[in-house]
Amino acid sequence: MERKNLEELLQHNAYPGRGIVTGRSEDGQYAVIAYFIMGRSTNSRNRVFVTDGDGIRTKAYDESLLTDPSLIIYAPVRVLGQDTIVTNGDQTDTAVEGLRRGLSFEEALRIRTFEPDGPNWTPRISARVHVEQGTLLFEQSILKSADGDPEGAERFTFAYENPKAGEGRFIHTYLSDGDPLPSFEGEPERVALSGGIDEFTEKVWQSLNADNRVSLFTRYIALADGSTQSRIVNRNE
Repeated sequence: MERKNLEELLQHNAYPGRGIVTGRSEDGQYAVIAYFIMGRSTNSRNRVFVTDGDGIRTKAYDESLLTDPSLIIYAPVRVLGQDTIVTNGDQTDTAVEGLRRGLSFEEALRIRTFEPDGPNWTPRISARVHVEQGTLLFEQSILKSADGDPEGAERFTFAYENPKAGEGRFIHTYLSDGDPLPSFEGEPERVALSGGIDEFTEKVWQSLNADNRVSLFTRYIALADGSTQSRIVNRNE
């Protein structure tokens, strides 16, 4: 698969929806995570990321404008031991509880499906990043409708062991803007990663469509000792 430029992918897609990037830093020393959300409606744009223990959660920026919290208020990032779970919905909790019970990441997500927001039927995208004794592996998952038909579901999990330095995978909910919104298709995109966490965060944020971007979370996890650096950027401050 061709390795693509992450910034160019974002700059040429006005509405990828919610997106997850996982990989290894350019210097090879860190696991890299990015999660962003975008929005077209007032309800979707009325959000911020806030820290929540070792992870984050979404929160209404203006509580008076919150109309339906069911699909927009959740914990996108949680940590369980050496695993960091990142998702675009409350399946974060499903994955964490399943792993705690001894299930695999894929097994834990089998009880979930795409979001009940027809006609878009937004996919649920998820990732698990595992750092242990200097090694890195990560998985990405997508649960989606069968080509827009809610009667069928398609489930894909992709696992990557020992990724190359400066390389990651990018999965997002929508191929592009549209009505209805077309779901992501195929294997997660292979992308180049560069810079330290501040440079990386800035490049991703500035590459997202300025009208639709809402919030961005990034984290670098040191492979040597598991220590973390995290950043949050919110449209609403």
